[in-house]
Amino acid sequence: MLVDRRLFLSIDFPLLFAVLLLCGLGCVNLKSICCFSEADYFSKQLVWVLLGFLLMVVIINTNYIKILRSSYFFHSFSVVLLVFVYFFGTSKYGAQSWLNVAGFNLQPSEIAKITFILLIAKCFSENLPQKDIRGKDMILPFLLLGLTIAPICIQPDLGTASMFIITFLSMVFFVNINKKFVGVFFSSCLFLTPAVWFFLKDYQKVRIRFFLNPELDPLNAGYQLIQSKIAIGSGGLFGKGFMQGTQSHLRFLPEQHTDFVFSVWAEEWGFIGCLFLILIVFFIIYRGLRIAHECKNLSGTYLAVGITVYFFWQAIINILMTLGLFPVVGVPFPFFSYGGSGMVTSFMGVAFLLNIGMRKIK
Repeated sequence: MLVDRRLFLSIDFPLLFAVLLLCGLGCVNLKSICCFSEADYFSKQLVWVLLGFLLMVVIINTNYIKILRSSYFFHSFSVVLLVFVYFFGTSKYGAQSWLNVAGFNLQPSEIAKITFILLIAKCFSENLPQKDIRGKDMILPFLLLGLTIAPICIQPDLGTASMFIITFLSMVFFVNINKKFVGVFFSSCLFLTPAVWFFLKDYQKVRIRFFLNPELDPLNAGYQLIQSKIAIGSGGLFGKGFMQGTQSHLRFLPEQHTDFVFSVWAEEWGFIGCLFLILIVFFIIYRGLRIAHECKNLSGTYLAVGITVYFFWQAIINILMTLGLFPVVGVPFPFFSYGGSGMVTSFMGVAFLLNIGMRKIK
């Protein structure tokens, strides 16, 4: 047996089953997308799922406390890869975010999401006081955040950078921070938000304009959102059926295997299918928060919270993108969208949740 018997019996099997179910549904969705296409996303995704699962087995066999001790090293390596992307990376969708490694496209920012959560969990547990955390105590965590997102913003991949910020701020809510500091911080962010507009690239400004009103250019910049809404709306209550989605199979819907997989699912399985998918996601979130609550080790609690909110925001933002309620920022649906880096990273995340649940330190 790969895992010690006592630890094996402590695995959160409901969480593991929910994750594998979501992966399975994602592969079914990709099978439908590929049925009238030469691209074989389905077979490739199965390989990524297998690799992610094997990596998960390796991680749960190592006590997460030992991994946390090396979090500065792991994250430093991720940041180095992010810097390499600037010099040696390849561009897609307006951002230079990929490294070509042995014929595979690696997205270092996906790996950095997990190593960043590891680092912040260690930083919070070791450097923050137990009560009445003040602004000065947050200088180091904010510095680590800035150093991480700086090379990502240079790519520029503001969608991924925003995920780091959202995940970090969500983790901050779980520490006993001074409420006055929170009020001042968020008021300042709200006041300074309009200034971000002047630092955006032209294509990013276009995305925001047509997110607000895609009908301004229905055949070009607004095309993607309009087709996504049509696909979701045409699914009705029960959907058109497996492999029966016209928006997908007639190629009206761009990026249907990555950013807009939810639109394909909605068209073929309808409102009931979407509700089922969302319930699986929220079950995963519930199990993750339960693991965080039951963990008696502070670093484990922060790590479980970080991984859980990361899954939550990735899924929610992806769904909101397809509905036209959030700008299209290239955030994949965890365990559901096609992509090697994203799938392996998601399995790393659930591996840490299972790891923490298996080793409840008192």
